[in-house]
This record gives sequence, C-alpha cells and structure tokens, in this order.
Amino acid sequence: MKLTPTHSVSLRLTTVAVLGLATAFAYAQDVQTVRIAHAGPTSGGIAHIGKDTENGVRMAIDELNTQAIVIGGKKIKFELAAEDDAGDPRQATAVAQKLCDSKVAGVVGHLQSGTTIPASSVYNKCDLPHITVAATNPDVTKRGYATTFRLIADDNALGAALAVYASDKLKLKTVAVIDDRTAYGQGLANVFKATAKQKGMQILAEEFTTDKATDFMAILTNIKSKKPDAIFYGGLDSQAGPMLRQMDQLGLSNVKFFGGDGMCTEKLGELASKAAALKGVTCATGGASVQKMQGGAAWKKKYDARFPGQFQIYSPYAYDATYVLVDAMKRAQSVEPAVYTPFIGKTKLKGITANIAFTPKNELTVPAVTLYSYKDNVRAEH
Repeated sequence: MKLTPTHSVSLRLTTVAVLGLATAFAYAQDVQTVRIAHAGPTSGGIAHIGKDTENGVRMAIDELNTQAIVIGGKKIKFELAAEDDAGDPRQATAVAQKLCDSKVAGVVGHLQSGTTIPASSVYNKCDLPHITVAATNPDVTKRGYATTFRLIADDNALGAALAVYASDKLKLKTVAVIDDRTAYGQGLANVFKATAKQKGMQILAEEFTTDKATDFMAILTNIKSKKPDAIFYGGLDSQAGPMLRQMDQLGLSNVKFFGGDGMCTEKLGELASKAAALKGVTCATGGASVQKMQGGAAWKKKYDARFPGQFQIYSPYAYDATYVLVDAMKRAQSVEPAVYTPFIGKTKLKGITANIAFTPKNELTVPAVTLYSYKDNVRAEH
C-alpha cells in the first residue's frame, strides 16, 4: 500500500503514542510501593496516645513521598499500614504476625512495654525490624534481638530521675507506690522504689491495680492511713486521671503525685477533671519537650495544622522512627528487611527529637529525660 502524507503523519503519531505508553508503563513498573506499619492502641482507654503516634508516622510518610526517593534503582512510594493492638498483649502478637505475613518493610511500634515485649519475639522470628517510641521497660531490648530498637529513654532513666527529684529537690521522706501490674507499670515502679530506697526514702505502702480500673478508693483509703508525703503511680493517664479526682475526694489533694511518661500527657488535665491534686503532679518523659527539640517548634506547627487538637507526646518520635527506617533503606540500597536492618544500628541521623544513634544494644546513645508539672491543668516543663 502506498502511504499518503496523511497516512505517514497518522503512523508517526500512532508510533509516538505507543512509545509514550510503553515509557509510561516502564516508569510505572519502576515505582515500588513500600509499606511501613504503625502498631499501637488506636481503640480503648489510651487511643488518644496511639492515634498521636500513628499521626507521626503518617506525617513522615507523606513528606517522604514528596522527596522522589530512589532505592535500588526504583522510585519508592511509601504507604502506611495502620494496625490497632488495643493495648492488649495477645492482640499485639496477632498484629505482629499479620505484619510479618503481609510483608511490610518495617514497623513503628508498639506503644506499651506489655505489648512491645511479646510482639518483639514475633518480629524477631520473621526478621522484621521495629522501633518502639514509647515502651520503656528495660526488658524490651534485654533479649538482644537484632530487630528491636528503642527511640526513647527507658525506665531506668525515668524512674531514677523521679526518685532523685523527690528526694533531693522536694526533700520528701515517705512515699506510697501503686502500679498497674503491666510490664510498663511494674518496671517503672520497681526502678523508682529501688532508687528511692537508695536515697533514704521510706516506702510506706505498695498497692496495685489494673490498666482497666476506674475505682481506686480502697487503695487510696489504705494509703491515706499511712500519711505519705507522696504517691508514685506506675501506669497510664487513663487511670491516673480518675485517681487524682478520687484523691481530692479523700482529702489527699496536697500529697505529691509522681509518674512516668505513660501518664505524662496533654490529656491528663482533662482526665483529672481539673482535680486540685493535679497541682502536685510531677511526671517524667524520655527525650526533650517538643518546644526544646531541634526544629520541634516548627514541626509542632505543621502537626497541629494537620491534626488539630490531637498532639499528646510520642508523635515526634514516631515521625523520627519512620525516617530512621527509610534512612537505613537508602544506605543499604534495599527495602528488604533482611538487607537493611543491620544498617539501622549504624544510624547517624539528625532528627526532630535528637541526633539519633544507637548503642550495640539498640538503645539511644544519649537518651534524655524531661520532668513536667501541670499548671492551670496544662502540662508544663519544670
């Protein structure tokens, strides 16, 4: 067939269109979707804390997707795989197994020590790295799993700092101790007790409750009879809030009240319903306050614009943990957990929370501790 000029133009346009489609197809094939998971309690009594950490991961992933990251010759698109462990150890292990089976590339989580410790065994078996930004029990890393990392100070630092402050700064002599029987609450309380005794403080009572309880009147009535200078609570804000209200009812408003990062949230004032006992609270968190983090103020402004009224405590660490995972992938030039996990331990990253590097035990090389109190029901740094 003899081609006319019209046929030639048509053929050239068709050829260009086909080549364009082929190029687009090849480009599409070169984009690899990489799923990073968040695992934590996004339902239940501390859902507000779990949602805050999930927000941090989501914010990091959205930013990373604007950076045209190429790993192993492929353009990477990150996606969030969000899982709710409801703060329950059994559900946490089921979530961990699900994440292993679905081949996510890495996990930011879990939130509590009681969920992180059993989940870490599952991740270790499937060689999936996870970074906890909140679980503080020292046992989290004691088993030496190469897949387990912590991005915050542990209970040894938090409990000791509170006991030293109570003894040296406030000159308190006696204390009653309550814990919620979780790995987190017991671990924190044990460190506080040991350090308090070393400082010469007397432990007048040791009580326990659960992380689901709402009535503490019997425990507090017994403690009242001992007349302690202070009460230490190893547990979460969802119990500390009602406990402070009930302290008011029993005339314990002037007794000092200490606790760790699990109760040291923006929401504690609301949960305590403006109890007078709130003015006696001193609590500790791992790391610096967001206002004193490098770049923290600018980061918080972006967070509040994206998630108004949702900031609690751990989202900056969850944000940084996501960047730690991706930084290791880039240095390894692989998104395969078995390949890039060893690179996490060699991290040297300027994050929002700190300059991040790990010890051989996968702990932060320079963990910080910050003490807070509550003024006009709002958390404020000491």
